[in-house]
Amino acid sequence: MLFLKPRIDPLTQSVLDDGELLTQLVAGLGSPLNVVLPQRVPENVAAFRAAYRKHRLSGRIYFAHKANRSSALLREVAATEAGVDVASAGELQHALAAGFTPDRIMATGPKTREYLWLAARTGVTVNADSADELSELASLVAAFRLPRVRIMVRLSGFTTSGVRVRSRRSRFGVPVTALPGVLELVEKHAEQLELVGVAYHLDTVEVREKAVALEGCLAALDECRQRGLRPWSLDIGGGFGVNYLADGAQWERYTSELAQAVLGNRPSLTWDDHGYGLRAEAGTLRGSLALYPAHRPVAGADYLDRLLGADAPGQRRPLGELLLDHMYDLDVEPGRALLDQCGLVVAEVLQVRRDGDDTLVRLGCNARDIGLEEHGVLMDPVLVPTKKPAADRPAGVHLLGNLCLESDLITRRTVFLPRVPEPGDLLAFVNAAGYLMDFTATEALHQPAGRKVAVYRAGGAWQWRLDENYWPVHPDGPGHAEPEAP
Repeated sequence: MLFLKPRIDPLTQSVLDDGELLTQLVAGLGSPLNVVLPQRVPENVAAFRAAYRKHRLSGRIYFAHKANRSSALLREVAATEAGVDVASAGELQHALAAGFTPDRIMATGPKTREYLWLAARTGVTVNADSADELSELASLVAAFRLPRVRIMVRLSGFTTSGVRVRSRRSRFGVPVTALPGVLELVEKHAEQLELVGVAYHLDTVEVREKAVALEGCLAALDECRQRGLRPWSLDIGGGFGVNYLADGAQWERYTSELAQAVLGNRPSLTWDDHGYGLRAEAGTLRGSLALYPAHRPVAGADYLDRLLGADAPGQRRPLGELLLDHMYDLDVEPGRALLDQCGLVVAEVLQVRRDGDDTLVRLGCNARDIGLEEHGVLMDPVLVPTKKPAADRPAGVHLLGNLCLESDLITRRTVFLPRVPEPGDLLAFVNAAGYLMDFTATEALHQPAGRKVAVYRAGGAWQWRLDENYWPVHPDGPGHAEPEAP
């Protein structure tokens, strides 16, 4: 059996152990059910701050809001030192309502005129992707007689002469070669725009590529200073990752066996012989594995630590040391990493049937409710029995969704469980808060999208509230101090 057992921390395990709680929640609120664990957020923020302290750096940790729509998680972030990175007018409104002050908000992403106006009106920092965006922002500030807006300029297309490494192309940001023209625009609109730093966004896990971009941003900041501008911050975006699996050996074995299955040397490991980017041509393995590296021993705050300890490609000095020497702040925008172990999706088993040699399990959810395939994450769900379980007999099953679509598979991978589930059992997909929970959820075919609850420990027991009703200051929740006796 090729298990891919998920990494589960004690808080998440404690929820899974309370099968009666999960059963009652699903019975009352339906399947699928998104369960968020806000109390895990401060620990993740603290881990990133520890990496800052190790390298003696200052700067802001911005939570990437797009990773999850939860009000409970956002409010818990607001109760920490972290800020928030918003990518739409709706997210900006959500952040303000959750308790973030404008100085703790960074506006990123594609921007409408309305989004730019709200950002300028409220006084948040705008991370700009183009000269046109800056021009439109400046015109809004002037037209409505608003105070100067703090801006960052996001850059892309970095190269280095030190080694043959080039950062990959990004749809976001101004080409670094176009920086002089952008700076002229900033100088022209000095009464409307205040440049506070530069940024980059790279969709990669490669430290070398990010090191090239970070070094390029340092050079860009030097160019700004030579022109008399006074930026002080460098924003390196997100992409710090999460380690989803408990056992790296299982991941290595699975990917090796998947390659053998694609070559026809062993039985298929996926629905309809899907290869996840691999294919066989005349007995030779071609293509590349299009999957998230589910086992990542260096992820989250540890990944930031490794990046800051890496040498700048052109200078052979640690990047963290260069930032410290220049006295620049470092800003980061983790999404997935700040939500590590902060939630799970629970789905009810509706039907189990045989189809030849295959066992098909239909769930009360669909692939849009649990974004494993969308984000290329492979891991086993946790079986939560709702009655006295039968004897364990490990089995491989296919997980089907509730949509009338051939493509609606929760995962194309054959999933291995301790036993074949029964109708009424629950499957819990853990560590799903970052992008896997509601990033693509819709009400397609009038199937309801999963409701969301916040579950937290208080008074030695689990308590829960609807997501929109959770605040970090509830009388029975965290952060509450009993009134002193008169």
